[in-house]
Amino acid sequence: MNDRKLSALSVDQLVELFSKFSVLQDMALLSSAQREVNQLFWKIDAVEQELKSRPGDQRRALLTLYDHRNIQVRLKAARATLAITPQAARAKLEEIAASGWQPQAAPGFG
Repeated sequence: MNDRKLSALSVDQLVELFSKFSVLQDMALLSSAQREVNQLFWKIDAVEQELKSRPGDQRRALLTLYDHRNIQVRLKAARATLAITPQAARAKLEEIAASGWQPQAAPGFG
């Protein structure tokens, strides 16, 4: 997905895409499909950068994903919002680490 297509999406659509790509990345991790994991990393990053470029830094919209049922989505959202909501993001990252859920709970993962 290129920047031009992302710029045409609403913030809500970008959050949905971020969530979708993160779930797909989790599935790729579970099946050891490293190439797909890497490709999805860049797609997730592109969505994050698009949100960041919006007026007021719209990465805050990712806070809605902190309670997502998928731990990979929660992890990616927390890491994406670390610069704008450090206390909340750090708390979510600590919660994920304490869960023991692998590989997301591993030190430095994500």
